[in-house]
Amino acid sequence: MSDVLAITEHRRGELRDVSSELVTAGRELVGETGGSLHLAVIGGDVDAFADELALDGVDTIHTVAEGDEFNHDVYVQAVAALYEELDPTYVLMGNTVNGLDYAPAVADVLDIPLVTDAIGLENDGGLVVTREMYASKVESTVEVDADHAAVTIRPSEWEPTEAAGSPTVEAFDFELDESRVRSRVTGFEEVGGGDVDISDADILVSVGRGIEEEENLELVQNLADALGATLSSSRPIVDNGWLPKDRQVGQSGKVVTPKVYLAIGISGAVQHVAGMKGAETIIAVNTDPDAPIFDIADYGVVGDLFDVVPELIEQFS
Repeated sequence: MSDVLAITEHRRGELRDVSSELVTAGRELVGETGGSLHLAVIGGDVDAFADELALDGVDTIHTVAEGDEFNHDVYVQAVAALYEELDPTYVLMGNTVNGLDYAPAVADVLDIPLVTDAIGLENDGGLVVTREMYASKVESTVEVDADHAAVTIRPSEWEPTEAAGSPTVEAFDFELDESRVRSRVTGFEEVGGGDVDISDADILVSVGRGIEEEENLELVQNLADALGATLSSSRPIVDNGWLPKDRQVGQSGKVVTPKVYLAIGISGAVQHVAGMKGAETIIAVNTDPDAPIFDIADYGVVGDLFDVVPELIEQFS
């Protein structure tokens, strides 16, 4: 039997969606290994988080009351201490901004291999991790040649676990080495700071580099207006300064789960897909029939957006 330890995430007093997705991934893994699923929640209102994390398939929740927000040095020490205490075979973390911050350090401290950005996990006599390569055009499997390993899972790849369970909740105390805490959280500032929260939108019209020029954004905004939708974008648009950061969908932007996601001129890079593939319905418009976005789209139009979008505006107006 092999136990799994999954490290949940929270921000500004709220659990991140990846926490319940980690439960699903961990539950699948222990279903194959016959072990137990341990969750850890570090910092913040750990007791309240433990109540929310009492989900089906979780055996034990370990609460670590150290700090209020994410801190790299605290997380590394806490996870290492839990690992030494529980001796899990696998440690799961989110392939998120926070997870990618501390997961490599955890693997280094524990001297175990780390596989990042997993979209599938299997235990077939050993850990097998599925990843994507070349802008999601190729899937690869990584056979981990080690008894223990750490893995970061891509958000939105596993359905979140919602059914309630009855895990044991245990407070975990460890001796924090303050001399190794070399970073402090002095505040929190939301990047962008705009008045639109794209993560709340039911319909998103998202634009990518296919729009070519900043002045062409008006065309896509007109489509969003016709649909009563909110305008969002992929990273190149934000990098060019054409839209603010708070409109960016993706791994380095926001994770969104609208009812409808209309991707205009977006190729479907893995970093972007990670932020939107949880949408109920995905519609893509792109000139390239081999664009990765079509692999996940429910409906696709292979065509020039400058021909397709005006037609859509006319239809919806």
